[in-house]
Amino acid sequence: MSAEEIPLTGGNVSAGVVRVGDTVRRQAGPWTPAVHALLDHLRSVGFRGAPRPLGIDEQGREVLTYAAGEVPWPHRFDLLEPRDRLARVGRLARELHDALATFAPPPDARWNALIPADRDEMIVHHDLAPWNLVVGDRWVVIDWDNAGPGSRLWDLAYAVHGFVPLSAHPDWQRADAGQRLRTFADAYGLDERQRRDLVPLLTVRARAMHDFLRDRAALGVEPWVTHWRTGHGDAWRADADYTERHTDQWMTALLD
Repeated sequence: MSAEEIPLTGGNVSAGVVRVGDTVRRQAGPWTPAVHALLDHLRSVGFRGAPRPLGIDEQGREVLTYAAGEVPWPHRFDLLEPRDRLARVGRLARELHDALATFAPPPDARWNALIPADRDEMIVHHDLAPWNLVVGDRWVVIDWDNAGPGSRLWDLAYAVHGFVPLSAHPDWQRADAGQRLRTFADAYGLDERQRRDLVPLLTVRARAMHDFLRDRAALGVEPWVTHWRTGHGDAWRADADYTERHTDQWMTALLD
């Protein structure tokens, strides 16, 4: 008798993702072999904050180890309080990037990175955010389908947006956003030059999300059409405007 398939929900693009026992099954794509090579590399260098790939099942779905715990976004953001828990995310991001920096992609690697990055420095996650972090006995970064060429700061600009968060929405706007940004940067170990370079990228990365949703919606591509229609594009544009208005605040928080 086959194990029960339990649908896993909560993400913006989670259709067809199921749990089977201690594994997760999800649709594979042309990028799956490269992603599995990346995840195998992370494990080989001692990084334990990512799922382990277990191959492809009889239905052609990728099989990954299941990470037990809770995802902070949107209902358990308290898991990232107080600030020492946010600092743990910063340290996890640093450990992840250091591990990724030693990864040599296969010559035939194909990636599903949807938004062009600032530069091709290394392979990064591209969706490092509280909706892709499982907080349990181990803290695990999930949903690696969009991994691809990018840079540490490109990945961090996106991560900071979600984990601080840097949001225009009144329910998520934080009076201590600057302090939380500093906590994350200190825990990651950004040097002064990286801090100065990160600040303008905070706005650029948020605008890139708005533009991606706008362009994909205009082409009629799901699930982006639905996301655009339900206000995701407006939210990213507002967050980009908010982040840009407070550029001096972020720079002061990081450098003073």
